[in-house]
Amino acid sequence: MNFKIYILAIACFVTGMVELIVGGILDLISRDLHISLSTVGQLITLYSIIFALSGPLLLTATARMERKRLYQYALLVFIIGNVLSSLSPNFMIMVIARILSAASSALITVMSITMASRMAEEQYKARAIGVIFMGVSGSLVLGVPFGMMLGNAFGWRAPFIMITALSILSLIAIQIFIPKTQPEAAIPLRQQLASLKNGKIIFGQLISVLMLTGHLTLYAYLTPFLQDTLHLGASALSLFYLIFGIAAVMGGGLGGWVTDKFGAEKSILAIVSIFAVVMFLMPLSTVSVYVCLIVMIVWSALSWSISPSLQSYLIKSAPESANIQQSLNSSASHIGIALGSAIGGIVIENSSVYYNGWVGVIFVVLALGSALMSIKWKARSKKSDAAAAHTLQ
Repeated sequence: MNFKIYILAIACFVTGMVELIVGGILDLISRDLHISLSTVGQLITLYSIIFALSGPLLLTATARMERKRLYQYALLVFIIGNVLSSLSPNFMIMVIARILSAASSALITVMSITMASRMAEEQYKARAIGVIFMGVSGSLVLGVPFGMMLGNAFGWRAPFIMITALSILSLIAIQIFIPKTQPEAAIPLRQQLASLKNGKIIFGQLISVLMLTGHLTLYAYLTPFLQDTLHLGASALSLFYLIFGIAAVMGGGLGGWVTDKFGAEKSILAIVSIFAVVMFLMPLSTVSVYVCLIVMIVWSALSWSISPSLQSYLIKSAPESANIQQSLNSSASHIGIALGSAIGGIVIENSSVYYNGWVGVIFVVLALGSALMSIKWKARSKKSDAAAAHTLQ
C-alpha cells in the first residue's frame, strides 16, 4: 500500500491526541487555573461538539480548494491552537484554543480519509480508510497515557508543546511527500443528512452516540475516579492509562475478528451487552487494585471493539451511501464523547465520581436498545418488501 497513506494516518494520530488528553491531566489543569474538575472536563465536551459540527461544514465550505494546501492551512491552525493551549493563562483562552484545535482537527481527519481513498489502488481502498481510522482511534486511547506521563513530569502544558512539535513535523512531511490533490465534488449537507430518514440507519448511528456517552461518563474522569477509590499516585495512574490504551488498540483488532466470524449484528449485540455488565462492575472492582485492573482491561478492550462491527453494519445496511455513513458516524462518535464528558461532570458536581460508571451504564443499555431497534427495523423492512411483492403478484 502507498506509504503516503501512513503519513496521513500519523498526522491524524498527532492531531487526534488533543481531544481526550485533558482527561489524564484534569487535576493538574484544575489546580493551576483554579477551576473545578467538572469545568476542566467540559473542555473535552467543547472539543467534541466543535469536532462533530466542523467536519461536514468546513468540508462543504472549502470544497473548491486544492487539498494539499487546505491540509497545510488546517495544520497551521491546529498548531496555533496548541501553542495557545500551552500558554493559556486562564480558562477562556483555553476555550478559544480548544475551538481552533477541534475545528482544524476535524477537517484534517475528513480530508485524510478522502485523500487516502484516492491514493490507494482499487483493491486497497477499504484498507487505506482502515489505516486512517486506526490512527484516529489510536490517538484517542494512547494520547492520554503519553500526555499524563509528560504532564506529571513537566507540568500540564508539556503535552501541548509535544503535540505542537509533532504537528510541525507532520506539516513538513505533508509538504515533502504528499502530492497536490484536486478537490472532488462535495456532497451537500442536505444529501448527507438525507440518509438519516431511514430508521434503521438512525438507530444504527445512535449506537455510537449512546455507547460513547456511557463510556466517557466514566473515562473522561478516570483520573479522579482512580485517585478517589484506589488512591493511586502519578506513576501508577500513568501505568493504568498505558495498559488501558494498549487494551483498547487490541480490542479494535478483536472486534474485527469477532465481526468476521459471527457477523456484524451478533457482534454488536454481544459487545454492547458485555460492555454494560463490565462497566457496571467498575465501581465494585475498586475493592482491589488488581481486580480493578483486570476489569478495566476488559472494559477498555470492549470500548473500541464495537467500531469494526458498527462500520461493517452501516456499510452493509446502506451500501449506496457508505462514505456518508462513515463521515456521519465520526460525528456521532464525537457527539457521544461530548455528552459523556458533560454528564460525567454533572454527576461529579452533584454526587461523587464513584457513581459515574453506573450513570454511564444507563446510556450503554440505551445503546443496546438502539441496536435491537435498528436490527428489527431491518427485518421489518424486509417483511414489508416481501408483503408488497406478494401483493403485486
